[in-house]
Amino acid sequence: MTETVPDWPERVRTSYVDALGDTAEVLDEEGMPTVDVAPERWVEALALARDGLGTTYFDWLSAVDELDEGFRVVCHLVRHRPGLVEHLLLRTRVPRDAAVLASVVPVFAGARWHERETHEMFGVDFTEAGEVMVLDKLLLPDEFEGHPLRKDFVLASRVAKPWPGAKEPGESDDPGHAPATTSRRRAKPPGVPDDWPRAEPGGDGA
Repeated sequence: MTETVPDWPERVRTSYVDALGDTAEVLDEEGMPTVDVAPERWVEALALARDGLGTTYFDWLSAVDELDEGFRVVCHLVRHRPGLVEHLLLRTRVPRDAAVLASVVPVFAGARWHERETHEMFGVDFTEAGEVMVLDKLLLPDEFEGHPLRKDFVLASRVAKPWPGAKEPGESDDPGHAPATTSRRRAKPPGVPDDWPRAEPGGDGA
């Protein structure tokens, strides 16, 4: 008699409910099992995915800025078996004023690069043995200040120098482009405070 193998979403649900109880919520996001876990169970959740579910391929880890709700850290893992690839998303959320999460490098060594980028772009700190790690910059210059993928990061270059092309009626620097007879109020670039000085169309931004 052939043993019936549960489908992938059901295997994921059963594994996490049995192991983590009410500290994990298992969802089905457009056919992909997605597990939300408490921050204190983050490393345990990834270890369960690797050892219990066979998702041995670490694809990526990053974050999403959810403003007052904090930062949602997301990890995508994959299980390969003959003729089939099964996906799994693991998520947790850390508060904005205490964006700290345990590193999963002991589970997936390749996560170090992704944690460095997440720290650099979102300002999420990662800990090892309870201590916050000092992570070198990965993509930005050493002198760069701030975390550019935070939604409150001011995109100053959008204010200091107008972007080329007819972004708004009457804003084109192209002499062959006839100016529009009407003009809308220029949209404020993302993250720029209301009182931030802005360049006029055609100016040099100085």
